[in-house]
Amino acid sequence: MAETSDFKAKPPEGIDALGASSEGASLYQLIREDIIEGRLAANERLVVTDLARRHGTSTNPVREALQLLRGEGFVTLVPNRGARVRPIDQDFVRDIYEIGVLIEPALTRWFVNMATVEDIAELERIQGLIEENDFADTLRHSELDTAFHTVMYQKHYNRHAAELWWKHREVLRAVSRRFNFTLARRAAILSEHRELIAHVKAGNANEAAELIARHVEGSGRHILEHMRARNAARAG
Repeated sequence: MAETSDFKAKPPEGIDALGASSEGASLYQLIREDIIEGRLAANERLVVTDLARRHGTSTNPVREALQLLRGEGFVTLVPNRGARVRPIDQDFVRDIYEIGVLIEPALTRWFVNMATVEDIAELERIQGLIEENDFADTLRHSELDTAFHTVMYQKHYNRHAAELWWKHREVLRAVSRRFNFTLARRAAILSEHRELIAHVKAGNANEAAELIARHVEGSGRHILEHMRARNAARAG
């Protein structure tokens, strides 16, 4: 089996993963991790000079990073009041996955009508690797799963829709890292992927679109249920 790094998910062609300098992109990753892990608390004020001092850099990369985080919804920027951490709560996750439920069926329907033999072979190849891994390495699964869906969306003519999908996908991937897959969700992912490939082969665009809507909603609800359970445990 190849190493996980061999399957690092990449954004659809023509879409810059971050659109920032290397230093700004690095800070973005660090600050986002601090937000997700709770080291930067919800509604905490983010002072540019303080962040620059903490990370040993100048203020420009920090401003770049905050703009990126704002674009993904992790940070709110209010004129004359600065930046604050947005709560990573159930509403935040729900809003993101519900947008996916609206966007991904349209992207999928187009893909089914345009798919080539090579596209289908690539979906089957990646799905084979997903099944071989069988959730043993969750990071590897995440990378392969993202690559699977990227095959379907990367050629779409609407680059704004493809970019929005990618950004939201990355947000959900980051948030869901803290949670394990339930056995029911594992089974659903594998069976839905196989059913999706069958619809692509048969040219069933509407059926594939309906399936992907259920697939995305199932993924979002899986994260929400984990968040509810975690919050209940903390409250108890």
